[in-house]
Amino acid sequence: MHHVELDIDASLVRRLLASQFPRWAELPIERIEPTGTDNAIYRLGDDMVVRLPRVARTVATLEKERAWLPRLAPHLPLAVPVPLAEGTPTAGYPWVWSVYRWLEGTDATVDPVADLGQAASDLARFIGALQSIDATGGPAPGAHNFFRGEALVARDDAVRASIASLHDEIDVEAVTVAWEAALRAPEWRRPPVWIHGDLDARNVLVEDGRLRAVIDWGSLGVGDPACDAMVAWKLLSADTRGAFREALSVDEATWTRGQGWALSHALGALSYYTLETNAVLVREAGRWLAEVLADRP
Repeated sequence: MHHVELDIDASLVRRLLASQFPRWAELPIERIEPTGTDNAIYRLGDDMVVRLPRVARTVATLEKERAWLPRLAPHLPLAVPVPLAEGTPTAGYPWVWSVYRWLEGTDATVDPVADLGQAASDLARFIGALQSIDATGGPAPGAHNFFRGEALVARDDAVRASIASLHDEIDVEAVTVAWEAALRAPEWRRPPVWIHGDLDARNVLVEDGRLRAVIDWGSLGVGDPACDAMVAWKLLSADTRGAFREALSVDEATWTRGQGWALSHALGALSYYTLETNAVLVREAGRWLAEVLADRP
């Protein structure tokens, strides 16, 4: 998936467990598909999961999750991963890794949400709860969370490079107009809030047709709430976005920046991944782009 990443398989996971957590070493190990973009993920027994960074940049995100998720989890209305054990580097694996409690459900790319109207309400309640948590000391946007929550204009060069690289595959004029409209929206001037940073169908778990958990917190940080408002175009439909916006009380500028965030994520994914390297994300990114463009006047 990436030009430089570690070769991780079930035998490596078992060796790591045997050396550091021998009480779990004989449990069944099963690779989780579709795999994440930054971590190799293996189910361990019936009620645990192992996450191992595939690339060096992910190490800081895992360490951040260890520090903050146990503090945030009690305040959130949906389940989130909380680490059970913290693995350390060895001769066979150079980075930290973690064992988490298994969360029931299937990601929404595999098991779609049954009622997007209910999902709009659930997401607004979840994001509102996250934003209400005291953000003092929380990590500002940076390399640790891929700069999620930064001022949108900071992404301008990367977005325009993606547009140029995709010129044969997208409506360049329509995309450019949408991006420049987002850039004109006033920036967030109030105190930063907690953001998940990567809310979409890949990172929510569904059970019995309803959202049950939010996973993959590598982009966690404090910053512009527009970064999480982009879920309106990543997961919801045109006829449910309004209910989400009203429930979360999103102002016009933040809503427009949220469109910009969704657009930048779609273009970034489409210009970096292929159907061969990450078919799920490419298909999802194409849908995000279509939703944003369809929502423009």
